[in-house]
Amino acid sequence: MTTLTLHDLNKVDCLRFLFDGAFDSGKGVEPELVPFLEALEEHAGDWMPTFVKTSRRRKYSRDAVWRAIEERRDDYGSSLGLFRSENPGVSLALSLGFTQEEPGLSVRLSVQPLSFFSEEKACLGIVALARAWASRYLAPHASAHSSADRQLTDSPAFGRDDATWKRDGFDKIYELFWLNIFGPKLVESVGRERMLSTPAHLVEELPNGSVLLVLWPTAAEFAGDEARVAQARAHVHLRPDLDFDKVLRTLRERSAALAPVEPRFHPDVAPFFSRMPDEFAISERQRKIAELNAFRPQPPEEWLPVAHPSDVTHPERVLESYDDLSEGLVALLHTEVPSIMKATPESLTDLDFHFWKTHFPERYTRDVLDGHTIPALGAYLGEVLVRRLGGTWVLRQKREESQVRVGTRVWLPFLRARRYMQSHQALLDCSLTQFFLEAARYRT
Repeated sequence: MTTLTLHDLNKVDCLRFLFDGAFDSGKGVEPELVPFLEALEEHAGDWMPTFVKTSRRRKYSRDAVWRAIEERRDDYGSSLGLFRSENPGVSLALSLGFTQEEPGLSVRLSVQPLSFFSEEKACLGIVALARAWASRYLAPHASAHSSADRQLTDSPAFGRDDATWKRDGFDKIYELFWLNIFGPKLVESVGRERMLSTPAHLVEELPNGSVLLVLWPTAAEFAGDEARVAQARAHVHLRPDLDFDKVLRTLRERSAALAPVEPRFHPDVAPFFSRMPDEFAISERQRKIAELNAFRPQPPEEWLPVAHPSDVTHPERVLESYDDLSEGLVALLHTEVPSIMKATPESLTDLDFHFWKTHFPERYTRDVLDGHTIPALGAYLGEVLVRRLGGTWVLRQKREESQVRVGTRVWLPFLRARRYMQSHQALLDCSLTQFFLEAARYRT
């Protein structure tokens, strides 16, 4: 069994349900939590979590939940995770606050992929679950929506500074999501009659005075134009101070930002670039793919048409020093980049990705980069040219002038390594992947 990590949840859009409700642990944790689990078991359906995780994993059961709560319990509260590794994947983080200052039940539920909620039948379960939880555990505000689109709203700050949003919370209707729960205080601030007359797919008053509002029948269709128009109308109804055209324009811009962009990376960097999109926030991924599609690497300049003759007296000692440098790089990075042990073209792409992902040139001082990383990387790059392209070293006393002859050209791996490690952008402009593929074209 595997759990959905934050990185996993960023790969594909998911339905994100955030719920913070009242929780009275003074009545006993189990009796207070039973209605929560009853609602989950009754309405989750095909996305019901299958196991419970704290320091260990257990197959889902009420008893497993009670044990997990006790394992993580302290004077302030307890927390646990409920997961489902099968499709659809589920991550439900549950935190319980036991102190009088911060009593509460906090839920962070993600169901992936969002496309699971393309049919209204699947959405009815989430609506029923929200209704049950909001009726039992009074929440000031809760919502379920596309994770990607939520990111574009700047939730939970909505443009406010940290101190302000942490102090005020969701004190007015900053944004409407696919599913919304408004607590009595928010309802009264808007006006109960106005709230209940909102033009939406579902508007329902709950027994405790909260209101459940669902904008559209299906969660997965939030970005369609009809759904956006409905979202704008409902928002402006609840916030008459807003301009409908401006709200709708913003929503359409968000939909455009999330519209799929087909990757069309330049072939000389495609092995590297194809691994990058998942590292961007899902809300900005399509824009980044478009930027990467437009990237055109400049042809490598680190080559010569004719080799400078070797000027070293003891070539075997120089090659041995290069081997030591290369082995030092392998020793340093073999855990993060296992393929580095093989010295293949794929290992160069893995290094490109690792250095870019970790912002390597920005993490270390120039003394470290110039004195250790760049020489080691140059030696390793040269070794790959020798082993995989049949290259031969042409050694020079000045290390940066040392060359590897491949076919009709000689290549300068140490010079490439220096330019490569100048900045985070240079990792793209001077990738190891591109350098190798260009050299391979001249192999005879």
